[in-house]
Amino acid sequence: MKTHKDLDVWKNAISFVTKIYGTTEVFPREEIYGLTNQIRRAAISVPSNT
Repeated sequence: MKTHKDLDVWKNAISFVTKIYGTTEVFPREEIYGLTNQIRRAAISVPSNT
């Protein structure tokens, strides 16, 4: 193993973040700083803490 990016769990977490961003893209504009932002930050925390 060279870096954390070689871990399967990290690769899966990045895939999860990509899917979350795609899903939240269709949320209403008025939610961009509410629910959308909270969901995206939660998703990003997964690969950040692996």
